[in-house]
Amino acid sequence: MYTVAVTRDFIARHYLIGGDWGSENQPHAHHYVVEVRLEGSQLDQHGYLVDIVAIEGALDVIVLEFRDQMLNDKAEFAGLNPSIEHFSRIICEKLYRALQPPGNGTLRVKLWENDSCWAGYRLTY
Repeated sequence: MYTVAVTRDFIARHYLIGGDWGSENQPHAHHYVVEVRLEGSQLDQHGYLVDIVAIEGALDVIVLEFRDQMLNDKAEFAGLNPSIEHFSRIICEKLYRALQPPGNGTLRVKLWENDSCWAGYRLTY
């Protein structure tokens, strides 16, 4: 199984809804680190699983959509608690649509909100 991965970091703001989480219910920022990992068993004619430049470009566009933004105000989070679980799924689905990777494989997103806490989402295609 081949693997290719890219990371990016960015700051975004949010506040949690639907429960009493103390200060997390107030607007605050996180320095997010997103790790994207594609896995598959077949390489293309150039020896790539997916061109890393294409992954970087697609991820940069997605990160730019959320950088310095209030997640609660974004359409993707309408009616959702802006948890890192939801956020990792949203990033994963956007990246899949942007890349449309060939063949069969797995796209994984791991989203860190600080040095010790992360959530992830895996999409099999």
